[in-house]
Amino acid sequence: MKILVVLPRFPYPLEKGDKLRAYHQIVELSKRHEIYLFAVSHTKVMPEQRAALEPYCKSISVVTPTRFTSYFNILRNYFRSKSLQMGYWDSARARRTVKDMAKKIQPDVVYNQMIRTVPFVARLPFPKVMDFQDSLSLNTERRMEQTKGLWRSILHYEFKMLRSTEYNAFKIFDDLTIISEVDSEAIPHKKNGEIHIVPNGVDFDYFQDKRLKMKGERYADATTDGGSYLSPSTSHLSPYNLVFCGNLAYAPNVDAARYLVREVMPLVWQKRPETTLLLAGADPKSAIRSLASDRVAVQGSLPDIREAYSAADIFVAPMRIGSGLQNKLLEAMSMQLPCVTTSLANAALGATSGTHLLLGDTPQALADNILGLLNDKNFAARIAAEGNAFVRQNYSWEAAVKPLENIFNGLVKPRRGAEHLEKTIKQSEESK
Repeated sequence: MKILVVLPRFPYPLEKGDKLRAYHQIVELSKRHEIYLFAVSHTKVMPEQRAALEPYCKSISVVTPTRFTSYFNILRNYFRSKSLQMGYWDSARARRTVKDMAKKIQPDVVYNQMIRTVPFVARLPFPKVMDFQDSLSLNTERRMEQTKGLWRSILHYEFKMLRSTEYNAFKIFDDLTIISEVDSEAIPHKKNGEIHIVPNGVDFDYFQDKRLKMKGERYADATTDGGSYLSPSTSHLSPYNLVFCGNLAYAPNVDAARYLVREVMPLVWQKRPETTLLLAGADPKSAIRSLASDRVAVQGSLPDIREAYSAADIFVAPMRIGSGLQNKLLEAMSMQLPCVTTSLANAALGATSGTHLLLGDTPQALADNILGLLNDKNFAARIAAEGNAFVRQNYSWEAAVKPLENIFNGLVKPRRGAEHLEKTIKQSEESK
């Protein structure tokens, strides 16, 4: 079938979770279908980045809004009582380009990612499926609870607009998908139970046991949550006891890193003062860089994110805000690192505490879990092995994309049947 994929960001390099999800879905779907890609990009898409998608796409179209256009649309959306981030991604040129592509391609199905792209596809006369990915309103609400002053007021406005947009999506799209049941339940609609769950996956060939030789030919010049996929190499980082990886400009990751260093690690250092921590990820904000000390290292983008995982004994992700499925946990577990995280992060993952990973929702509980792993290497090895088995059983990309493909097939077959019936009737009438 012909699938028109509409994205709010060009899905390469893979430094953000939505890019990672879109990229792997495109790769899997392209094995059996024709993919036509449209993406908005607020930065110039380089030839090598486009080349990374060309093997999987029949055509690629990118629109780069000007900064003036983006900010003007934010302001316009405010006065129209609409989502500010939807204004940031919107443009007349993007709408026109998607419309022209659809007219030319005549896709069997239109698949768009996140409500940011709703204005581009809402009026297209083709079967439409939207991937919420996660609940942006839930994400915004959690961020709102952690802020004060003017920024809290802005987030409260955005929260209300996002909830309204999420609600209205049920009128526009033939089917809807989301990354987890937790996020589905957060969508403000009585039919939220009908949203299809399409999880993420992890590339097990790439994220192998950290003790094995790293192989990465498929991912030259790609990046993931906080790092880069470049040529294979062994880690050049010094050894660390703990590591936290993520896009260090993303608010939930910034909050988690500060929480870890300021509230959790002092409790660990009381018992094990020699414990070291690595914070690794793209674009570390000043709030992250200021956390560096003789026991805390801050590392920006790496030539290979696996270097960060391989440098440490334990992965810690003390997420307090955000939504969706944490790719960083999938990657760390795939590389056989024992993981310590929070109930919030595990809600979408669905792992069992004490078996696949360890959970803590207070600084003391997180510190106790970290100390338990540091003090008992056999226990840490068991958690790492069980966690690895869990993600291998539940989170392959091939299995993750299959439900999405089934949704498309379910929409396309009735449409093709109706078109065939209409054509038959027309031919019959013309022959009389």
